[in-house]
Order: sequence, then C-alpha cells, then structure tokens
Amino acid sequence: MGILLAAGHGRRFAALSGGADKLLAPLPGGMAVAAASARALLAAVEVVVAVVRPDSRALAAVLQTEGCRVLMAAQAREGMGASLAAAADHWRSAGAAGMACAPGRVLVALADMPWIRPETHAKVLAGMQRSAIAAPLFEGERGHPVAFDASLLSELAALRGETGARDLIRRHGLALVATDDPGVLRDVDTPLDLDSPEA
Repeated sequence: MGILLAAGHGRRFAALSGGADKLLAPLPGGMAVAAASARALLAAVEVVVAVVRPDSRALAAVLQTEGCRVLMAAQAREGMGASLAAAADHWRSAGAAGMACAPGRVLVALADMPWIRPETHAKVLAGMQRSAIAAPLFEGERGHPVAFDASLLSELAALRGETGARDLIRRHGLALVATDDPGVLRDVDTPLDLDSPEA
C-alpha cells in the first residue's frame, strides 16, 4: 500500500511563480507534478492514500482522477510528520477493522518527486526482506520513497510537526537499496526544476 504526501505549501515555488501550486504545475509532457508522482507510485502498489490540506480541492481532484484515495487532513498544515501521521492512522484503522486492503507494508512517497521510476518503488519494497524500513541509495545519497513495515504504523501515527520519520529510522535502522535512478533525489522546489534535465 502507499502514502503520497501532498500537503506541503511549496512557498518557495509559489513566491517565484506568482503564487502557483507546484504540485499542479505541468511537467514538460503536460502532466501535473503530483499526478506524475501518483501514477508512478500506483504502478507499484495496489492502493494509495494521498494526504492533502483541506484547502487543496483542485489538487485533491487531480489525485482522485489518478486513482488515489484522498485524505483531507487538517493537521497536515503542521508539517510532513503530521501528514504522515494522518495517513498512518488511516492505514492502522483499516487494519484494526480487518479490511482487506490493510497493509503489510507501506511505501511513503513525496508528491513533489515525479521522476522516481515505478520499478524503483517496487525495488524499495523488495528491500524490506532485510529490514522493517527501506529506502533507495543513489550515488551514496539516501533518497525517497521510504518503505515501512505495518508493525511501525502506531509509531508513524504518533509523529508530529515537521520532523517526519527521522527519529523512527534512527531507532529501527533501515536497509539501503542501491539504485541507478536519479529521480530518488530530485524534487520540484522552483519553477526551473520543472525543466531540469535528468541527472
């Protein structure tokens, strides 16, 4: 199962583009940044929950069109950790309810990283055979997405603010999965990033 974090404000991009939402900005092929990220993630997992702010209705509509379940999370305004916690709580509740879609592992991706290859998502999931947490490694640098075993959902659901899962990774360690995919390090931060050549 997947989590797509799509609740960031993208203030730098907005400041440089007249207030545009970077997740709705078109890539050279015309697809919105968030749509491309969602499509790659959905190619590797059965179900994706996308976390968005309640005021991001246009973004929510794009992600629903791509096939994501959209979770409007008010706490997402607090930062990435809070967004991840909201999604983890959603999946934890699915497991508690005995739903068929309850995950054994969860792949967490960022909506502003549209260049990750679908096969890289799958490779990171496969890397969990050695650890409860796995992430890709490109040219010596750890990237995204990050995969978590479902046993960690309660700890993920307890996250707050902007911290994300760094402390949890320190406690549990992680398996690094070597990849030749530069997309695991590339995000959209400014309008110039939309056209940047592949590293």
